[in-house]
Amino acid sequence: MTEAIKTSDSTSLSNFIWKIADELWGDFKHTDFARIIIPLLLLRRLECVLEPTKEAVLKEYESEKDSGIDLDMILPSYSGLPFYNISQYSLDTLGGTNTRANLEDYVSKFSANVRVIFEEFGFINTMFELDKARLLFRMTRQFAAIDLHPDVVSDRVMSNAYEDLIRQFAASINEKAGEFMTPKDVVHLATKLVLAPDEAVFSETGVIRTVYDPACGLLGFISDAIDQIQQLGSTATIVPYGQELDPKTHAMALTAMLIRGYKSENIQQGSTLSNDQHRDKRFHYGLANPPFGIKWDKDKAAVDKEHNEMGYAGRFGPGLPRVSDGSMLFLLHLVSKMERPENGGGRVGIVLSGSPLFTGDAGSGESEIRRWLLEQDWVEAIVALPTDMFFNTGIGTYVWILSNHKETHRKDKVQLINLSDTWTAMRKSEGTKRRYLSEAQIDDVLREYEAFKDNERSKIFNTTDFAYRKVAIKRPLKAKLVITKAKIKSLFEQKAFEKLAEAQQTAWIDFFRDLLTQENSSEQAYTWAFDIVKSKNKADGFGKITKALANAFIAVFMERDEDADPVLDDKGQVIPDTSLNDSESVPFGTSVEDYFKTEVLPHVPDAFIDYSVRDSKDGEVGVVGYEINFNRYFYKYVPPRDLHDIDSDLKACEARIQALLEEVAE
Repeated sequence: MTEAIKTSDSTSLSNFIWKIADELWGDFKHTDFARIIIPLLLLRRLECVLEPTKEAVLKEYESEKDSGIDLDMILPSYSGLPFYNISQYSLDTLGGTNTRANLEDYVSKFSANVRVIFEEFGFINTMFELDKARLLFRMTRQFAAIDLHPDVVSDRVMSNAYEDLIRQFAASINEKAGEFMTPKDVVHLATKLVLAPDEAVFSETGVIRTVYDPACGLLGFISDAIDQIQQLGSTATIVPYGQELDPKTHAMALTAMLIRGYKSENIQQGSTLSNDQHRDKRFHYGLANPPFGIKWDKDKAAVDKEHNEMGYAGRFGPGLPRVSDGSMLFLLHLVSKMERPENGGGRVGIVLSGSPLFTGDAGSGESEIRRWLLEQDWVEAIVALPTDMFFNTGIGTYVWILSNHKETHRKDKVQLINLSDTWTAMRKSEGTKRRYLSEAQIDDVLREYEAFKDNERSKIFNTTDFAYRKVAIKRPLKAKLVITKAKIKSLFEQKAFEKLAEAQQTAWIDFFRDLLTQENSSEQAYTWAFDIVKSKNKADGFGKITKALANAFIAVFMERDEDADPVLDDKGQVIPDTSLNDSESVPFGTSVEDYFKTEVLPHVPDAFIDYSVRDSKDGEVGVVGYEINFNRYFYKYVPPRDLHDIDSDLKACEARIQALLEEVAE
């Protein structure tokens, strides 16, 4: 038996992986490395976990294999885990002559919940390719030489190894996974904020809590939640659930769950938005970092159907965001999964980009989603993270904390915490990740959250502070018709005029040309176009005329005139100038009329409110919108530098340049 090599830390495991990668160069593209190395890592980890009970499992298998008993019912009790293996082989005993056949036998004799992992990786094909390249035996021997038992290599170290592989060779696993992988510090912060108020987990016995991630990836959030609860001495039973789109990432998640002793069937594969595989379940904790800015066009048919047919009885009743960014759909999904208050309630922590805070005008899908969440009083806190926190994007990100059983002092309130200036510089950047939150900084944020007070970094708002009414403001049309020879020629560019018979066109051209010969006839009132069309309808040569022709005349001859009187329609109502349409965002709770008198009329005396534009839900004037503008709430004025200081710096710079030029000249 080969003596196992210790790889207990991320550095030594990473060095091992890169050694393996070096072996693959030349025979495989670098984009194939992850799909080769990761399944072998998983296989060795499973093997290390099962090794202490392997003999007992084989003995029981030999004893009961012909009994007709369902082995899945009895063998896990001998392995001590939810899975087992009944092959005589191990990576160390495959042999050098029939390596592929023996490895296939080894993998095929895992329990079904493990076999699916290797099926999702297409590991049979990988075995064939490695064998063809004459690398299979060498690979298996090298993996057999490392000790990957969880007591030696922690879940976090393994997760770091997976993430490193995916970031380095993302094309073969999940191209977007590397881009949107959640850093450990962000995971830790979000999880702590979600768990913080749940005192029962740490003070009572017999407590059961479910934790769910609809975009679970490598189970970063789920694992962190379990670890936090266990590390604080809780005896609570944690039941994890998740769903992952990418089959290979799902396979890694399954492995992590099985090794920890959890049911693999709770971690499902597929699109959460269009195929929710935990449809009838609710959870105490929901945690997620859905992909930023990813289109949901592939899920659109199913999402649209649920929205239209189920409304608020489904997940997407409040509204739908634009197809270019599906992150708010995950937000709605998680909220729909919160355990009901009568059953202990649910809490959600979700990491989002800045877009869900403000994208979308009043009445849009995004705004309506924010409106619903805030009116239901489910938004508890939002934490603004520093930039440069993620591996492949430097954008600002935010942690939303939601709850359907807020503490009394948080009712109808939202806490905003700004961490834009709170971070620690990394000694070595990882992609675009140049900053992180230290454990001490995370604990400071937790204390800030629990204190629930206004200060420089934390601000408390009413839920309605983010609401406004978008009121349509109109201005009267002031215009006249000016008839010229050039404009008459341009009549042929109007569709309504083009549709006329040739004889009709000629009649109108002659009419306008004759009009120009008459004194003071080249200028007419705006409504003259309608009057003249009406008067000429069915007249000799003009034929039958529609109102569309009058609009064509207006389009050609109209000129705005600020000195003219407002144009009135046939009912005596002012016709608005559509080119001057505007709107005002009136803070919620402020009288629209009072706001209009003080903020609009002094600047635009002829403006008027369009009372026909009303909110579809409350029927009041103006469409209700919601947005959360962090920059506005935490803005700090920084005065410009003194001109004297700037001038001094410029002169010093000029002096340095001059000195350099003189050196070159010498």
